[in-house]
Amino acid sequence: MKEAVPLRVLVVEDHGLLRTQIVALLRDAGHDVEEASDGRLGLQMALEQPPDVLVLDLGLPGLDGVQLCRALRESAPAHVPVLMLTARDSLDDKAQGFAAGADDYLVKPFASEELLWRCRALSRRHRLGQPHVLALGELRLDRARGRAERADQTLDLPPIAYQLLLHLAQAWPRVVTRSELVRSVWGDEPPESDPLRSHLYVLRQTLDKPFATPMLKTVHGVGYTLDLPRG
Repeated sequence: MKEAVPLRVLVVEDHGLLRTQIVALLRDAGHDVEEASDGRLGLQMALEQPPDVLVLDLGLPGLDGVQLCRALRESAPAHVPVLMLTARDSLDDKAQGFAAGADDYLVKPFASEELLWRCRALSRRHRLGQPHVLALGELRLDRARGRAERADQTLDLPPIAYQLLLHLAQAWPRVVTRSELVRSVWGDEPPESDPLRSHLYVLRQTLDKPFATPMLKTVHGVGYTLDLPRG
């Protein structure tokens, strides 16, 4: 089924057959697709004509996916949504990808429909084409550099705590469920134990403890949101 509003998608993947399949899948869905087989060319194309979504393999020649993503965040004038596509599924690999500025993560092998859904979801996020810095009240998130500030004080957040805060900020003022937060970091393969407990604790200690009023709010029976002024 073709999309009513086609996206401009850049696919950077060095595996020729897989790249051809992804490009064909996206074009069959009605999207405009460009492709590159190495990291340096992919970065050049992404900077010259920023796509609506960048589908980015982690293991690339020239520049790997993490290096490309980090360079893109440092140089692009606006935020380009990045879907990291990789065979590596360890938590450390995902943390590195998110720390470099990836927005979502899809592990090979994947279902064709899921790739389309994730591209579609990334394109709908309100930050598409917006400046790198997201400012909400006294909270500032620099999505290009993975940095957060509250009341002009730098928040020293590890990658997963930062990713949780970023997801909450982008969803604000909506309440985010626990399952949505888990999926935003670990996708469909979360750890067996409670994956949020320790990371939310770290986020609260850094985001709220040094300040007079808490910002991370628990909505019992629903999930979490940020307590920020709406005016």
